Amino acid sequence: MEKISTLVEGGKATAGPPLGPKLGPLGINIGDVVNKINEKTKDMAGIKVPVTLSIDPKTKEYEIEVGTPSVSSLIKKELNLKSGAGNQKMHVADMSVDRAIKIAKVKLDGLLSYNIKSAVKEVLGACVSMGILVEGKDAREIQKEIDNGKYAKKISGEQDLVFWDNAKLEQRKSELQEVIKEAKKKAEEEEAARAAEEEAEAAEEKEEVEEEEKPVEEAPKAEEKPAEEKPEEGK
Repeated sequence: MEKISTLVEGGKATAGPPLGPKLGPLGINIGDVVNKINEKTKDMAGIKVPVTLSIDPKTKEYEIEVGTPSVSSLIKKELNLKSGAGNQKMHVADMSVDRAIKIAKVKLDGLLSYNIKSAVKEVLGACVSMGILVEGKDAREIQKEIDNGKYAKKISGEQDLVFWDNAKLEQRKSELQEVIKEAKKKAEEEEAARAAEEEAEAAEEKEEVEEEEKPVEEAPKAEEKPAEEKPEEGK
């Protein structure tokens, strides 16, 4: 069996690269393969999905194995995000613990974690890296709460998961965007003030140096008066 592994956008695989050039030499019906991949990945639209094809070159028979997307891709999909934050101190979204649990259950087989509790904490770790709050808090705080037994029933499945609606998600994103704008504005103002202060200090130092380097002007010499002639005696 020959194996071909690649990433495709969910529901949007095409006969072009990367699949076409790899399947063409094997004499496989590319259109048929593409259609089946798209059918299997249609629910993952908008995210990159790992796909592995196992092909028998003699019979031309094949099997399609669809993996699960990366944790970061699933988080972005759940929150309708194009990307995470470039700076962990800047938060671009807020997610419920329930969504983190949902993602962990989807990814459990592909994560390093060996149980659902650890998997949820791993998802929360990704949230930290992406600048995503969870329940309005730093995701590391939620990890500690999980260690202390909070959310245990939801993680075990004893309690149903409840998800925020899209309106609430978008509202939180808008609020956080405003926070980011204010933080950036404040940072720019502080940078401008610092630059102005440094410029003023540099100008002051320059003036002091120039003052020190000025030649010292000599005081004008007093004119010497001609000595008065003493009158000769007897005159």
